[in-house]
Amino acid sequence: MGRRYGHTVSRRQMIRLAGTGLGLVVLGTGAVACESGEQPEEPGDGPATGADKEGGGSTTPPPGTAPEPLWKSDAANTNLAGMDALAVVGDTVLVSGDPLVGRDMAGGTQKWSRAGVTTPGAKLIVGGGTLYLASAEYDGDVVGLDPATGKETWRSRLGKQYQLPRPIAADDRHVYVLAGILEKDFTTPNNVIAAIDTTSGRIVWREQRDAGTEEHGITAASVDGHLIYTDYRENVTVRDTATGRQVWTKKISESNRRRFAVHKDLVIVADGGRLRALELAGGKDRWSLRTEEFSKFYDPQILDGVLYAADSARGMWAVDPGTGKAIWHNEDLLESATQAWQFAKVKGTLYGATEFDKDGGVHAFDTTTGKLRWTYNDGTGDIQQWYVVAAGSRLAVMHGKRLYALPAV
Repeated sequence: MGRRYGHTVSRRQMIRLAGTGLGLVVLGTGAVACESGEQPEEPGDGPATGADKEGGGSTTPPPGTAPEPLWKSDAANTNLAGMDALAVVGDTVLVSGDPLVGRDMAGGTQKWSRAGVTTPGAKLIVGGGTLYLASAEYDGDVVGLDPATGKETWRSRLGKQYQLPRPIAADDRHVYVLAGILEKDFTTPNNVIAAIDTTSGRIVWREQRDAGTEEHGITAASVDGHLIYTDYRENVTVRDTATGRQVWTKKISESNRRRFAVHKDLVIVADGGRLRALELAGGKDRWSLRTEEFSKFYDPQILDGVLYAADSARGMWAVDPGTGKAIWHNEDLLESATQAWQFAKVKGTLYGATEFDKDGGVHAFDTTTGKLRWTYNDGTGDIQQWYVVAAGSRLAVMHGKRLYALPAV
């Protein structure tokens, strides 16, 4: 049951190490399913089923009861784009995959479909109302699409010296890409991070990254004139978006896998067993919050001024991002392996999508108390991770190759 932050519950300490083993069991189950030769159905391009064309309202379900989907459809999701595999722009929901498809959020109707428009596993990077993708031609180009129509509205021709440029973040002025630099012997031992002007399509600046840095595993965001990114080499780095100058870089104890949070002048990362707030201007530590022994934090996210994060002991936390003080600590999922990794918030409810567990789904928590209200699961038994994005009074939800719209109740 959700509770105000207080003393440690002893039975949590008894299951934390078991939680690690349970994670291995879940992954092992996935390996068996792949080896059995069972393949998911290929997504079609037909209409969504159960489409709520009129967009009628939904009533709040009884306690413990999840709502039914307003509509559902197939999706070409490959689970290669991480947290950026699902996006909502205006009234259009997008799913990374081939074909890239835009659907109407109200009724699930397919608005457009583009096959072969980008590289496999491309992240859905949106800035200034444009969707930026690496060209599927592997020609060094970056393309911009109108999310509402799927039509190309922008292109930057970087040239073949830039190998596989991948957008990692975007804002109103720039799209930021990571690319390998092709040498005369056709190798790419070095990679650069570069900013492309979204008006002219020209490179504003490019900076070579340190030797040994990898081109993959980058999580980035552009906030208030700063480009912030983490990587698999356990670094947090901040650059000036106007010049590319590195403001600071700092080591953390382990890789910040998918998301960090930014609050005013702070960058907040999951650093093993603690949440750690670093000053945006210089990287100085401002505060840290430790979870319980043998546990670690996952993927912090700030929604409406509150920081939310799950831990590996299946707890949920709400934290004041300015001070690091816990607001509540939820233990409703103590007996479950289904902690959330991605969050959305609508009015007084926090929604959390879980990872690899057939009994997971989308959890709904009361934002005041942290109490678990309901969990939606589609009953497929698929262990693929779930995704959730807020879309007005609805939720765009994805599980494997299935896309749903849930009422945000």
